[in-house]
Amino acid sequence: MTPDEVGRYAESLPQVTRKGTALRPAWYVHDRLVVRLQDQNTLVIRVPLSKRESLLETYPDSFGVPPRLEAHHKVEAYLDRAPPGAVRTAIDLAWEMQHR
Repeated sequence: MTPDEVGRYAESLPQVTRKGTALRPAWYVHDRLVVRLQDQNTLVIRVPLSKRESLLETYPDSFGVPPRLEAHHKVEAYLDRAPPGAVRTAIDLAWEMQHR
């Protein structure tokens, strides 16, 4: 996926709004982070800790958890390696978690 495709997908989800900057856009629902573009190849996606391991096991080349994110409900997605379906799955998990 491209960053533009990520944005279009995130904005297709109910009540998701774009915030952030032109270089680092982010998408929120009810002021809770769903996904943020870290750089042109990396997303930070908020996912439940209970689902994070499964996501990492299913798509080991697509997602990672650098040390700075270990204690948080987040993963990094690498757009140059992640299948679009994997990215959409993670965004859906984030939306479900944040849409209460």
